[in-house]
Amino acid sequence: MFERYTERARRVIFFARYEASQYGSPYIETEHLLLGLLREDPGLRGQFLGPTTVAADIRTEIERQITRRERISTSVEMPLTEECKKVLKMAAEESERLAHRHIGTEHVLVALLRVEGSLAGRLLRERGLKPEAIREQLAKTPGCVSPKAAVEPSRGALATMDSFLSGLKWYNWEQLAPFFSRNMHFVDSKGKCWRGRNEIEKQFEMLFAPYAKKNVTFVLEGTYPGPAESAVANILWENVTFGGEATRSMHRMTVIVAQEGEDWVIFLLQVTPVVGN
Repeated sequence: MFERYTERARRVIFFARYEASQYGSPYIETEHLLLGLLREDPGLRGQFLGPTTVAADIRTEIERQITRRERISTSVEMPLTEECKKVLKMAAEESERLAHRHIGTEHVLVALLRVEGSLAGRLLRERGLKPEAIREQLAKTPGCVSPKAAVEPSRGALATMDSFLSGLKWYNWEQLAPFFSRNMHFVDSKGKCWRGRNEIEKQFEMLFAPYAKKNVTFVLEGTYPGPAESAVANILWENVTFGGEATRSMHRMTVIVAQEGEDWVIFLLQVTPVVGN
C-alpha cells in the first residue's frame, strides 16, 4: 500500500499511530495524522503554516476537542478510520494530479484539507490553508517532495535524528526501518559491522532491544555538520545491558544522517562502550 510513499510520509503515519496511542484512541484519526505531519516535516509546516508555535497551538486545539483516555500500548494493532483511509486515497490522487511519481507529505497535507467534516481539515482551513493555493505552489517545482527551500538541510537531518531517537524507545522494526538507508552500516558495541537493512533486520532484537528498555536513558551530547550535506550526532546512553547480563554500561552512539533522494536517512550508526559499572 505504501510503496510510492516517501520515507518521510511513512514516518508521518508512524507518528500518527504513536499520537493515537498517547491519547488512548483505538483508531488513527485525521487529527493524529496532522500531528504526525507537523512533527515529521518542519519544512512543510514552516512554508505553509508559518511560525513553529503553530504546531503547539494546533495540538492545544485538538486536545480541547477530543476525549483523552488511558494510554494504549504501541504494540496494540491500531486501524485507520474511514476518514484517514480517504486521506491516503486523496494523497495518491494529489500526487497523480501533479504528475509526481512519489506520494509525499505535501500530498498528505492537501488531502487532509480535502476531507470535509474532519477535525484536521477544519483546523488547517481555519489557518487560511486552501488546497488550490498549495497545489499551485507545488506545481512551480515539478517533482519536488517536501518544500525544502524554507528549511536548511541540516535542520531536516536533525529532525530525522530526533524522530529516530524517539522511535527507538518504541522498538518496532517496521516503524524504524524507514529511518535507515538500505545500505546503512551498524557497528555494534563489540566492533562488529552489520551491513544493509536486511542483515540488520535479522539482528534487530540483539542490536536495538538494549536501548528500548524502560530504565535506559539517553542524552544528546551534540550535533555538527558532516561532509556533503550530512549531519553527525553523538548520543550518550546510560544503564545499557545486554542479554542476561547484570552489568550496566554507558554507550556512545554516533549517528550520521544524509540525504537519500529527497529524504534524510541514517547511513551509519556506531556504538562505542564508554564505561562499565
